[in-house]
Amino acid sequence: MNENYIKIESKADISNIAPIRLCITTFFSNLDIHIDELMDVKTALSEAITNAIDHAYDTDNIKNKIQVEASIKDNEIMNIIVKDFGKGIEDISLAMTPAYTTKPENEHAGMGFTIMESFMDEVIVDSKINEGTSILLTKR
Repeated sequence: MNENYIKIESKADISNIAPIRLCITTFFSNLDIHIDELMDVKTALSEAITNAIDHAYDTDNIKNKIQVEASIKDNEIMNIIVKDFGKGIEDISLAMTPAYTTKPENEHAGMGFTIMESFMDEVIVDSKINEGTSILLTKR
């Protein structure tokens, strides 16, 4: 199996979404991939990072961080792991229910996981209370 990867760590801040997205999509652009597929990945990635920033931490703190790791396996499978180190998700099934949100005041709230699932082939969420959440996005 042939695999290549890139890993980015940043403060959990909304201003870091665009540079992370640019870095990861540039990494994937080395593949023989259609621009529409790359935009699907970009959209799902944005949603995963936004969820981590919006929901993992209750306060803005320089220690709040996210990690994004992207990998290419056998020149055809793209994986992205978005990880936070925040409060975790108590009920993953409920959190992944379309239109469910813990922040109804936010515009388009409750659609993050639905958007990720519609643009990616697989979305796997792993979360531990007070340790954080990891979202694996896969596109073949």
